[in-house]
Amino acid sequence: MLRMKRIVFIVIIIAVIGAGTFGIKYLIDVQNYKKTISNLKIDTIDISNIPDGKYTGVCDTKFVGSEVLVTVKDKKITDIKLVNHKNERGKPAEVILENVIKAQSLKVDTISGATNSSKVILKSIENALDTVK
Repeated sequence: MLRMKRIVFIVIIIAVIGAGTFGIKYLIDVQNYKKTISNLKIDTIDISNIPDGKYTGVCDTKFVGSEVLVTVKDKKITDIKLVNHKNERGKPAEVILENVIKAQSLKVDTISGATNSSKVILKSIENALDTVK
């Protein structure tokens, strides 16, 4: 019986240490994510220099990420498909695709309450169109 109590005690200690290590790693990951998002800048893309075609772009910031397929025809963005959107509460940001098509620019407002996902999706679009350079 004493041997069993010791084994249970050791297992509990290992679990507590492991949980603490996981918690510290998670906090570090969150800090890195916040820093990455705050440093994420969306550049201007001159669509008139983009040849017709379909372009894939990705942006991943650990907690939020997206992959898009951007179609350009006759010097205009005609379609943007969201291939993948890893998000927390950022689903409302997906309307930003329509805003970019309408504006023919990445200089559109982010979606309130989904700012991080908005920035990540815009960066994915920029990365897709930037592959042409």
